[in-house]
This record gives sequence, C-alpha cells and structure tokens, in this order.
Amino acid sequence: MDYAKTYHIGNNKATRRKTTKAVVQAAQRVRPMDAKTKGCQRGSKRQTQVSTCGNAANGFLKTSFLPRLKETETVQDCMETAKTHKDFYKSLSLLAEHYNIEPMQTNQFEYPYNMALAIWDIEEKLKQSVLNWQELRLVQDSKKTYFISEEKYNTGTTLYYIPIEPLYQMLHDPKRKRSAQLLISVCSYLYHIADIPYFRQESSYLYWMYEMHKEWLEQDDETEENQAYKLEFEKAEFIGNCIEQKIFNPMSLQVFAQRLNTFKKSDAFDHECWLTACNAFALFTQYPNASIFRNAPMTEQDHENDDNDNETIGMEKYISFISHTKGWLYENLAESINNEFKEYAEMQEPTICKRFDKKGITENSLDFENRLFALLDDMCSLLYNYKTTKR
Repeated sequence: MDYAKTYHIGNNKATRRKTTKAVVQAAQRVRPMDAKTKGCQRGSKRQTQVSTCGNAANGFLKTSFLPRLKETETVQDCMETAKTHKDFYKSLSLLAEHYNIEPMQTNQFEYPYNMALAIWDIEEKLKQSVLNWQELRLVQDSKKTYFISEEKYNTGTTLYYIPIEPLYQMLHDPKRKRSAQLLISVCSYLYHIADIPYFRQESSYLYWMYEMHKEWLEQDDETEENQAYKLEFEKAEFIGNCIEQKIFNPMSLQVFAQRLNTFKKSDAFDHECWLTACNAFALFTQYPNASIFRNAPMTEQDHENDDNDNETIGMEKYISFISHTKGWLYENLAESINNEFKEYAEMQEPTICKRFDKKGITENSLDFENRLFALLDDMCSLLYNYKTTKR
C-alpha cells in the first residue's frame, strides 16, 4: 500500500478560538457569531522579506538580498533525487500556468534552498492574486511529488439566516406587494435550486432548535408571560408554513423573469429589491443546478472521528431561512446556537482542492459561492430593515 506524505506550506496553525459569553446580536445585515472558529484563520507567521534603506551611505546596505529561509519540514523531508526535482518543478509550472502567475527562477540555486525559495515565492503570489486562496500543500508518495492548492470561501463566522416574517408583512402591504412577490421568486430559487434549508423542514437544524425551545417553554409553569411566548411560536409556525407554500410552488420560479421584467421601481427600497432579484436571476441562469453545498468538504464526523475537539460546524447549521431575527424568540435561539457552536473547533466552508500532477487541471472556482453568499447578505439586509424602509 502506498502512503503519501502531505506537507502544509507555511505556518498555518490557527489557535483554538476563544469562547465568549455574549449572545449573538442581530445586525443590520447577516448575523455574526460570537467568536471566530479554528478553521477560518490562516497563520499569520510568514517569512519576512529583507528590505534596504535607500538613503544609507553604506554600499552594503544598498544591496538587495533574497529572503533568508529556514528549511521547512516540506523541503527537509523531500529526498533530493532527480525525479523529485523534476516532479517538483513540473508541478510548480502547472500551478503557475493555471493561476497565470510568473514564478521566480530558482533552478540556479542549490538544494534545498531552490525549492524553499520557489515555495515562498509562489505562496506570496497566490496570496496576492487568487481571491479565495487558502493554502498550498506539497505531497510526496512513492510515485511522484506534486502540489495541491486549496481555495476556500471564508464565511467570517457569520449566521446567514434569512428572516421570512418581514416578507409575509410585505405581502400584506399594498405598497410593497409587488416587491414581496419579486423576493418570493428569489426565495423560491434559494429554496429549490440553491438548496437553502428551511426552518419548517424537519430535516433542518433550525427546526429542531425551535422544537427544543418550544418543549422547554411547555415544561414551565403557566404564566401570562409564557402564554405570550407560546403565541410567538404559533406565529412563527403559521407564517413559516404560509411562506413555504408560496416559495415551494414551482410557479414562483417559472414567473421569475416575468416579474423581474415588469417590475416598476417607485423608491430606493424597490430599487434594492430589484437589484437583489437581478443578481439572483443571473445566478439562476448561469448556474441552473448549483447548490450551496456543492463544494462543502467532508466534516470530521463524516470521517467517523469521535474526538470532540475536531468537530465541525456544518454549513446547514449557519445557512437557513428563519422566522425572524428580532425579538425574544430569536434571542433565545441565538443564545443556544452560540453555546453549541462554542464547543466546535472549526467551520465547514466551501472548499476546492486542485492537484497539480498532470495537465487538464479542473477549472472549478468559487465564483458561484462568492456571488451566492453576497446574495444571502443582501436578502438578510433587505428583510431585516424592512420596517425602517416601509412607507
């Protein structure tokens, strides 16, 4: 059996995120979580470039020097053979061609400085030119040596929860009904195509969070306050079922283009709704079958790892439709979500790994994810701020 050794380039070790006592606060856009998680950081410790002072009189200080690099574990462990050298530079060439980068010429230097310098150079250029680049790994097995480049969309420990209660209110406001219908089509796209979980679906994470809090409330003594809280649950369920019927209806998606083309903008809020719908329709047209989970990596749980420190927050937990992001009910849900998420070590985020050991490298990118998360952000902003923009 062949065993491949993988070396992570650079210092990418992130410290365990700190836990906090604060509850998630509803922001004007998407809601940030309490603390950053382990998987959302790239190591800050990098090789330092040597710079010189142009005003110095001493000629020695005016000389430019190449960076002094420690021999990384990667270079130290790679055996210096003709094949390793050939594979290394062949893979480097494929990587540079794929990302349209001009690598530094390092063949003239001796081993291991040539490889260490090449790695340092290409990593710096990837950081500057590739939007979602995360890290570079060098893999060596019994057959070949090659690079793997990882691209990741950093969600920034954000809760992408789209509130639907404001949408229900818009539908019953004659001045906003057409705007609401347009956003219904957007939600239908997110529901059917982008596969955003809905909090009334029993398979969704938020469904069970609502159910858990409802059970806790039912176990408390009957008071006027508790009676009011129960009404909030009933309201959330009623409105949730009502809006789901509308966005589940395939007609909402079929008339998307028609609603967009005939929409008349009367003020700034209408214009924002129209722009958001345009962005959603463009995604729907360009990526007609793409799901938000298409590039979700396997979690540690998928690998049947029972080590609690390695548990990962799945994307389905921080992306969802929700009843509302204001009020008593959401504050209690947010507190429970924060308390649970603080026990996890990292977040699952859209990730692409590209292997450079032969021609025909995948052209996959995170363009869809970049645009879809921006769309979720806009939807959250519109619906959260609906009351303040209502005429």
